[in-house]
Amino acid sequence: MQLLDIGANLTHESFHHDLDAVLQRAQAHGVTQMVVTGASRDGSTHALALARQHPGELYATAGVHPHHAVDYDDATDALLRELAQQPEVRAVGETGLDYHRNYSPREVQLAVFERQLQIAVDMHKPVFLHQRDAHDDFIALLRRYRSQVPAAVVHCFTDTGTALRDYLALDCHIGITGWICDERRGTHLRELVREIPAHRLMIETDAPYLLPRTVRPHPAHRRNEPMYLRHICEEIARDRGETAAETAAHSTATAKAFFGIE
Repeated sequence: MQLLDIGANLTHESFHHDLDAVLQRAQAHGVTQMVVTGASRDGSTHALALARQHPGELYATAGVHPHHAVDYDDATDALLRELAQQPEVRAVGETGLDYHRNYSPREVQLAVFERQLQIAVDMHKPVFLHQRDAHDDFIALLRRYRSQVPAAVVHCFTDTGTALRDYLALDCHIGITGWICDERRGTHLRELVREIPAHRLMIETDAPYLLPRTVRPHPAHRRNEPMYLRHICEEIARDRGETAAETAAHSTATAKAFFGIE
């Protein structure tokens, strides 16, 4: 079983002391390739550096998360354009809208989201998207640009069936995380994941966040890491009525095609 984690925040400080061991554990659990999420100016630069240090194993995205939209300026835009030209950077993002936290004003989030969509258009790169509690504004803006970008994935999908069907109607890919394992807030995903076509489903950990609550034994440190993608795959397979090998094969092939990974 070979797996590809499409969203791992390996630049997070919690990985600074043991990244090599994290990567070794991932490989031992069949997670042979990972896409390192760029979510800020510095984070995107760091993601590229990690990808260059681990060619063929790590790839990167470059973007600014809506939490950090207030820090976005012309220099940031220029940097993201430069990063997006690098062969290791396979998508623009993480970008989108987050009205759950509102760490940046909504009007600023919208403007910054649109600027990054334009980068994806200009660079002909896929987009790696974030949306929480902002579906109406998010889908309205995405509809304006969707035909101009080669591909789009709504990463860490946690929303409703209506939102899922809106994204699939736009020919978007869907990223599913260990949120599906959360009996407090993710049980609806166990039904919805059946609606995602195999060629649109990708899986991810969003490490170090969202440690699957069904992992046993449950690690005391509570840090998620790519090795747990196998567990997420097994849970999704059960919900879809597939074998884990089938879910792994389909999601990995889909992710490789999306990100242009061999």
